[in-house]
Amino acid sequence: MGTSRRADKWRISAIVLASALALAACGKKDKAPAPQAPMVSVLTVHPETVTVDTELTGRLKPIRESEVRARVAGILLKRLFTEGTYVKEGQPLFQIDNAPYLASLQSARASLATAQANAAKADADVVRYRPLVAANAISKQEFDQAIAQQRLAHAQIDSAQAAIKSAQINVGYAYVRAPISGRIGKALVTEGALVGQNDVTKLALIQQTHTLYVDLNQTAAQAMKIRQDIAAGRMKTINGAVEVAIKLDDGSEYPQKGRLLFTDMTVDEGTGEVKVRAEIPNDNDMLLPGQFVRVEIPQAEIQNAIVLPQQAVTRGASGDTVTVVNADGSLAVRPVTVVQQKGTDWVISGGLRAGDKVAMDGLALVQLTGAKKVQTQPWKPASASAPAGAPAQAASAPKASAASASQAK
Repeated sequence: MGTSRRADKWRISAIVLASALALAACGKKDKAPAPQAPMVSVLTVHPETVTVDTELTGRLKPIRESEVRARVAGILLKRLFTEGTYVKEGQPLFQIDNAPYLASLQSARASLATAQANAAKADADVVRYRPLVAANAISKQEFDQAIAQQRLAHAQIDSAQAAIKSAQINVGYAYVRAPISGRIGKALVTEGALVGQNDVTKLALIQQTHTLYVDLNQTAAQAMKIRQDIAAGRMKTINGAVEVAIKLDDGSEYPQKGRLLFTDMTVDEGTGEVKVRAEIPNDNDMLLPGQFVRVEIPQAEIQNAIVLPQQAVTRGASGDTVTVVNADGSLAVRPVTVVQQKGTDWVISGGLRAGDKVAMDGLALVQLTGAKKVQTQPWKPASASAPAGAPAQAASAPKASAASASQAK
């Protein structure tokens, strides 16, 4: 009986101890841990020299262009080139019937022979009459007539020689040659057509496309603002040769850089724009004359500027601001000066210092929790962080499966 009572006491003591331990364990679980500071992604800024670009659109045109025209009238006999190929300067392109011009050349040569014969007789008469007039054997008038005939005969020789030269030119013009080297288009006339009868007939077009021009128009307001910023010291001019970038219709960038040739100093009264011309290499014939392109032209430089993504800047009527994370984790709103847009970024000229950490993501959670201090991590653009996210998700899948398995147990 005594042994039974002692066993009951031991059981009661064990139950009390277990209950105390359970209550202690529950108390530990109910005690919430201290909240952690929210995580904010930051971008550490560094001043740099930023080039101010102006994007303009324009139409491409060949560096040289020449129309092939008939310089003499006649029937077109042959086309001597392949359409769409490269031709060299002086290469025969068309043949016009030259029979009439060969006949004119033969007639001019005959006239020269006649003039030379007349000149020979006139020279002999002058030589024969000179001693006779000195001896008064003939009159002075007869001698003067012989001198005049001699001069007329030599003038006829010069005229016949000029006629021969003209006829030879016309015979040469019957072969229409390339005025410049370049790529020739389609023939604008066919064999058997009468060309050059009443006007100078256009036969084909040759274009030099290894280099192209692009003529652009910039508004006078844009040009004036950049000049004012340069005069005020907010920007600096770019010295030396200026390279330009070319963007195609599909948004891709042309692999070769162009060169700015000039910016006109006169504003067009009709359009209020300034003419700008650039030169673009086209060795691979990727670009075509007449094609529209967009050209990025660097026009000035901003010293000690900071480039920030647009999402970091809050723009309002009272000014532009960014949120900066201080060294102790506190947040500060900093006014900044936005001077230019560069793609999807803002160019900041004042309000930030080297090493400042600008908050990019996570501020919404800070406002929701009312936290006074935050933790920071380097900010990564969406394009850069997307590839890294996929492996992270893949790695987390087994963990999730393991957690589910433990819960099932």
